Parts: sequence; structure tokens; C-alpha cells
Amino acid sequence: MQFPKPSAYAAHWAHDPSVVYLNHGSFGGTPRVVMEAQRAWRDRMERELVRWFVEEHWQAIDQARRALGVFLNCPWDSIAPIPNATQAVATVFANTRLSPGDEVLITSHEYPACQNNARWWVSKQGASVVVADIPFPIRSAGEVTEAILAKVTARTKLAMLSHVTSSSGLVLPVEEIVPALEKRGVRTLIDGAHAPGMVPVDLGALGASYYTANCHKWICSPKGSAFLYVRPELQEGFRPLALSNDAEKPKAGRAQFLTEFEYVGTNDMTAFYAIPDAIRVMGGMVAGRDGASGWTSLMRHNRELCLKGRDIICKRLGIEPPAPDGMIGSICTMVLPPHPSALRERLAQRPTKYHDALWDVLLEKWRIQVPIWTVAKTGHRTCRISAQVYNSVEQYEYLAEALAVELEAERGL
Repeated sequence: MQFPKPSAYAAHWAHDPSVVYLNHGSFGGTPRVVMEAQRAWRDRMERELVRWFVEEHWQAIDQARRALGVFLNCPWDSIAPIPNATQAVATVFANTRLSPGDEVLITSHEYPACQNNARWWVSKQGASVVVADIPFPIRSAGEVTEAILAKVTARTKLAMLSHVTSSSGLVLPVEEIVPALEKRGVRTLIDGAHAPGMVPVDLGALGASYYTANCHKWICSPKGSAFLYVRPELQEGFRPLALSNDAEKPKAGRAQFLTEFEYVGTNDMTAFYAIPDAIRVMGGMVAGRDGASGWTSLMRHNRELCLKGRDIICKRLGIEPPAPDGMIGSICTMVLPPHPSALRERLAQRPTKYHDALWDVLLEKWRIQVPIWTVAKTGHRTCRISAQVYNSVEQYEYLAEALAVELEAERGL
């Protein structure tokens, strides 16, 4: 089968042309012009570092906050810059006071690093983590809501939920779940690492206690540009994991919440400064149609491309889509056709640089970068595709053929 070309939009990225890159979901990808914008910010900073950190840093970071505030429909001064969503999750747990017997609710689809932080911080206070099991494959979003609310008790103090799950690629109905939990007195921490730029995010309407996301994912800003939103009435006494020089003495005219989070020791904040550039560039990438904005058109384009890719792969492998269309954004995880248990166990013993030797084969033989994972609880092997504007339908057709060939080869081992 002929090696496929990406879409024409690929010229905006610095990807290796010899690789079929179908894994935007893992680390995102920054357009060239946004990388140039970050370099320009860094050049400004390096020209006179003392003046930058004493005088100019604050204006630059506020500019980025204001752009995010508009994009997310939330007060800009409720946004804390933070390196990544995992650190934001740890920060929320560090600021959550629990007592022995209290419970923190999570789902079985949460990102492993976030689960690790939940168990670590909760156990230090004698509380416990309760897991709501979400099925996969799944028939409806209602199953998620039911599974989560069924686990709420009088002892539930905090619920940590993904907006878009990482490994299973599901858009969870947070617009229904968050108000239901908050009404029960349960504070909500939403891990939106994949959400902004993939699906519409309206923090003003959502009403979550805390919301974090990695802007480097689907907004496509540089790495290290995440944010933590803290609802205004919860900001007093809410502090970063480390305190810097201005702790205890906020700058004149600035809240302590802003002062303590916007400078935590010497750090290169140029990735965060470049968020407005990424919002502008990606928002203008796809021409709006039917009166839609650029961002609406981009999200619709990527979702439609993801569904097409899913359908191509499912048809070629003879498998069913794992979730209804309404629960899919720009990533989709499919359960691969199973092997007999004895063969599956032997295949699992093969050496791999990634997670599964099939991942290595797809990369080395077919030049496809796409994750292959095994679900520990069920033993199912999965393939997760991402759809960013630089991808093409031909790339998913190529992946479908590669999977069919290699799965058949595995059956002969």
C-alpha cells in the first residue's frame, strides 16, 4: 500500500515527513508560527532579564490569562499558570483538607498520573479513594452519570473527573455531572487536559470548583503551558506547591492568588505567554462555514475526521465502534480483535520500547506513530487514533491496512 500523505495543513507543523503521525493526543504539537512567537517572547526576556522579571513579566502573563478567560468564558484573574495538568491536580489535592473516613471519588478512566496523586495525597490524610467503574466499550453517556452518582456518599468531599478521558478517548457529560455533584456538596476537580480546543469549554456555565487543562494539547501552544482555574470564592488560602519571594506580600493591586502562582522561582514562562498566539493561529486555521467561528469549524473538522478514521478502521478489522458518536471528540480508542488467551500472553512477553510490541512494529515497519495499549482489567488491546487538522483520511486507511496485516501475522506466531 502506498505511503500516505498528510493533509495540506501539515506544512504548518515541523513533523517528520517519513512518519504517519496519528498521536497528537499524547503531547500535542505546536505550529511553526507559534514556535516562532515563543522564540520572540524568549528573545525579549533574554535581552534584559532583571527588567523582564521585575517589570514586564506581569503584563505578558496577564495578556495570556485574558485571552484564556475569553476562550473559556471565565474571569481571567481566576486562572493560575502552571506547567501541566498533573501538577495542577497535585496542587488541588494539597489544598484539600480531608479527615479520616472522608472519600475522594474518581473514575476507572482517569489518567494514571492523576490517579497516583489522588492516592498519595488522600492516603496522607487518612481518607480513601473510591472508584466509579465506567464500562468500555460503552453504550451511552448516561452510564457515566449513573456510575458516578451511585458512588456518592455523605463522606464524599471531592470528585476528580476527566472532561475527555485520555486512554479511552471519551467525552464525559461533565455538564450534567458537575452540577449534580456540587448540589450534593461535593467539590469537583475536572481534568480537562484534552478538552479546550477539542470541545467547547464554558467554565462560567460549568460551575466546577477547579478545572485544569494542558494548552499544549488541542490549543497547540508550546509545552509547559497549562492552567488551573479556581472558582473565585475558593481562592482565599489556596496556594501553589512551592512559595517564592512574593509569598505573604502580594504585589500592590494584585490578589495573593495571582501573585503566588504567577511567579514560583525563576522559570521560562514563554510557553504560557504564547497561548494567545496559539489561540489566534489555530482559530484561523480552518475557514468558518455555515456562519461558524474558526474554532468551531476546526473542532468540527477534527471530530468529523476522527469519526471517519474510526469507521475506516472498524470496517477493515470487523469490529464495532466502542462508544456512541456523541461521546467522541478528536480522539477515539478502539478495542482490537482478540487473540486466544495463550497467544495473548505470549505476545505480551515480547520486548517493546513503548507499551506493546505491536506499537513498535507499526512504527518501525510501517512508520506509523499510534499508541497500542492493553487494558489491565480486561486484557483488551486497544488502538487510539487522534485527529488534528494535519491528518488525512488516507493516513487512517493506511493504519487500518497495517493493523489488519500485523494482527493476522500475530495469529500465525
